[in-house]
Amino acid sequence: MGTGTLHIDLDAIAANWAALDAKTSVETAAVVKADGYGLGVSQVSRRLARAGVRRFFVATVEEGVVLRAALGDGFEINIFSGHMDSDTPFLREGKLVPMLNSPEQLARQLDRLPDAPYGIQLDSGMNRLGMEAAEWSATRDQAEAGALTLIMSHLACADEPDHPQNAAQLAAFRAMTDGVSVPRSLAATGGTLLGPDYHFDFCRPGVGLYGGFPFEDAQPVARLSLPVIQTRPVEAGESVGYSATWVAEKPSKIATLSAGYADGLIRKMSDRAPLYAGDIPCKLAGRVSMDLVTVDVTHLDEVPDHLDILCAHQTVDQLAEHAETIGYEILTSLGRRYRRKYSGEVW
Repeated sequence: MGTGTLHIDLDAIAANWAALDAKTSVETAAVVKADGYGLGVSQVSRRLARAGVRRFFVATVEEGVVLRAALGDGFEINIFSGHMDSDTPFLREGKLVPMLNSPEQLARQLDRLPDAPYGIQLDSGMNRLGMEAAEWSATRDQAEAGALTLIMSHLACADEPDHPQNAAQLAAFRAMTDGVSVPRSLAATGGTLLGPDYHFDFCRPGVGLYGGFPFEDAQPVARLSLPVIQTRPVEAGESVGYSATWVAEKPSKIATLSAGYADGLIRKMSDRAPLYAGDIPCKLAGRVSMDLVTVDVTHLDEVPDHLDILCAHQTVDQLAEHAETIGYEILTSLGRRYRRKYSGEVW
């Protein structure tokens, strides 16, 4: 097979959810936006539903429609982007719950879907999405008089437990919401790990479900195996790949593998990231190109038919360090050309 295989352990995702859920005394929802962080929203969400999740979050109404088709009725699906002008029929038909981010979105919701449930997102200091304190104060009575189901905000620095903005945002969120009668949510993965003060009525982890930082105890979820297309000898002084950035210092053996930046192997990994033949690391040699990478396998007694770039020896966050990015980008960039192979039962 000429494309890589992305092995996805659905039971590990469910176990990570259960482990985060065990850290709280409140409900634990699940964030499955960006196609389940690149791992397949239908498979991921159905496995999480089997584990006990009843409340899900996605980024856009289009994602919500796909998720509703996968899950069917009986689950709450919340939309972070709120109620955009063209969203109304999709919200209605999909029974989706928008997280309203502005007075304008609140007015649109109450005008077009007056009896449908909605949530409110507040800006507690991240300055990205949500109503600011003055906007919320001006619309709070109107919002609470409608079919309001929850109020949420989002922490900017939750993956840094000692960052002072965590406490500042907690205080701001409390000041804006103390006394409300509907459930509140502030914590994603990092907030869940910050402790009970941040848990409120439910938590909504995302990246921690998929084995990512800051949930250091997470089980690995993904293994990415890349097929070896060809091997070749390279003499001392010969270069490999575009711009001749890697030059052999001694007679070497180079394996060419099927994957590249079109498949989410970020070009910054060039000449840096290792791949693994079982337990043995093999370093990238030369530039990552669109469809191919080249790897120094001189030290292997026998070259296998594939090498792993995500595995037990290299997590998404460790690979991200070689690309000077974060594990989120690695996961959500994994290309559609990979054959996705799932383990673990859904329903």
